Amino acid sequence: MPRSFRATTSWLLCTLMIPWVASASPGPVYTAVSSNLPAPVDRPYPGVLKVSVDATDISRRVFRVHEQLPVTAGPLTLLYPEWIPGTHAPEGPLDKLAGLTVQANGKPLAWVRDPLSMYAFHVNVPAGVANLDLDFQYLSPVNTDVGRTEVSPNLMILEWTSNLIYPAGYYTRQIPVDADLTLPKDWKYGTALRSRTQEGQHTVFNRTTVETLGDSPLYAGVHHNDIDLSTSDGIPVHLQVFADRADQLAPSDQVLAAHRALVAQAIKLYGSHHYDHYDFLLSLSDHLAHQGTEHHQSSEDGLNGNYFKDWGKSLGGRSLLAHEYTHSWNGKFRRPEDLWTPTYNVPMRNSLLWVYEGQTQYWGEILTSRAGLMTLPEALDSLAVTAAYYDHTPGRSWRTLADTTNDEIINPRRPISWENWQRFEDYYEEGELVWLDADTLIRELSHNTRSLDDFARSFFGINNASFVPVTYKFTDIVAALNAVQPYDWSGFLTRRLTEHAAGAPLDGITRGGYRLVYNDTPNLYLTASDDQPHALNLLYSLGVSVDDTGILKSVLWDSPAFKAGLTAGMQLVAVDGASFEQSLLKDSLVLHQKSREPLHLLVKRNNFYRTIDVEYYDGLRYPHLERDTSKPALLDAILAARP
Repeated sequence: MPRSFRATTSWLLCTLMIPWVASASPGPVYTAVSSNLPAPVDRPYPGVLKVSVDATDISRRVFRVHEQLPVTAGPLTLLYPEWIPGTHAPEGPLDKLAGLTVQANGKPLAWVRDPLSMYAFHVNVPAGVANLDLDFQYLSPVNTDVGRTEVSPNLMILEWTSNLIYPAGYYTRQIPVDADLTLPKDWKYGTALRSRTQEGQHTVFNRTTVETLGDSPLYAGVHHNDIDLSTSDGIPVHLQVFADRADQLAPSDQVLAAHRALVAQAIKLYGSHHYDHYDFLLSLSDHLAHQGTEHHQSSEDGLNGNYFKDWGKSLGGRSLLAHEYTHSWNGKFRRPEDLWTPTYNVPMRNSLLWVYEGQTQYWGEILTSRAGLMTLPEALDSLAVTAAYYDHTPGRSWRTLADTTNDEIINPRRPISWENWQRFEDYYEEGELVWLDADTLIRELSHNTRSLDDFARSFFGINNASFVPVTYKFTDIVAALNAVQPYDWSGFLTRRLTEHAAGAPLDGITRGGYRLVYNDTPNLYLTASDDQPHALNLLYSLGVSVDDTGILKSVLWDSPAFKAGLTAGMQLVAVDGASFEQSLLKDSLVLHQKSREPLHLLVKRNNFYRTIDVEYYDGLRYPHLERDTSKPALLDAILAARP
């Protein structure tokens, strides 16, 4: 029967037989919306973009930007960077862009935001116009409720990707740019960019491309120390230190030697470099955000103000520089095929972050030990903390490691309630355990004649001195591993990326000659770590981390604390009837191990109080790696410095 008759008959039957159908009239009609963004093409841009940033308004934290853009008559699309390399997510701070105006020959032009891509602006360029003048402000956060702190009275982080608008239709590597910057009086700066001229506080940088400009952040401040870390190969490597105070700038001779050894050990590992100079941009501050972001010829590294001054308590931050430095090889030079994009506004995909970040996490920890930034006991305790966390991660039962590579897009590092159940960016540290597994397996299969070091040199060390990124796929990783040591590496990696096994993947530790154990001896890494200042870590006993005011920073899913009803954000007011103190809580866990009586806690959330009893009787438990003398100490060999 005709199609129209079938539809009419069906409607009549439904109307007569099902009286609760209210109406047969059609709903809203979908109308497709097109973004009309020009596709990027690998062709030279006809002209040079000029970008001027005035960064002198420190008190209000306002960066004022003026751009001049060569154009031709007709429709033009302008882009504000959205997908920022190193964040693996659409995190361009568009909400902090303000005051955008466009002028041609001194007259204002109207701009219209794209209906689908909020980061794109459309302008019609009149005939006879050769240049557009753009003005806008980047409003750096004035407090942490708005975003991470980038400006303080003595320090500044300037991201060019936050202070830049560029033309659509071209690869960013094909758009030349002249950039200049004005800083507050007497401020110094550090960046991978090189200057053409400098007069007072105004610096004009050498011509570069939009791609390189965006990959070259700038640190500036009143207190600055330029430390040469170069090795005998003659390639300049500098540690550019910016601090809250002058007395925080200088490391001891021993600490300086370890930082120099980091560069030497990395070159020995990779056998190459992919920069003609490299600058660690290090902020030591209790006011600026602590962070780490990779770039090709520099890295952004933020640690607490006393990183050098109180070296014994800075253990938690010592692997940061090694991690970000490794990214010059793994992430910037060798890059996953689906993470390389031609512009800042083409979406990224993160399927290989377990290599990009996971193997970088592995080498970051290894190089930290090889350089002497950690002792062997400290490195072992650091690895024990990682192993223990994933041994207490029930989220592995429902969510694969491979799926966590989507986390930066799903949740760009906003706080979550139950991290070890939801899982969050586990491709970093669980990825580290996977690569330790691979390293020890290669050593075992080859009778200790080959290792993952050989993979690092052959895969990341190619094309010495080249800056041109080389992309890779899963099959390239498998082929490179097989070239080092034949094995079913495709099956090995696939199983570890997709398994739902309980407990952490500990084969690398056990094959490496150690076993994960728990006892009442404090873990060196947890004791000295500055990741959570003033936090007491009882995650592997009671199941909580609590600061010195009693605020629960985290609660492990399925732990005794969880089962009793404790959640992050609650405040411990009293323990067994006495006012909360961290030492009291620790002592109580020991006492209740003997008495076998529940722990009595008075907790507060907002203005509501509640008494909670926790049934836990195993005392204090801290993770450690215990030597298994029945197996070779492969892990010791992995962590040892290369001669």
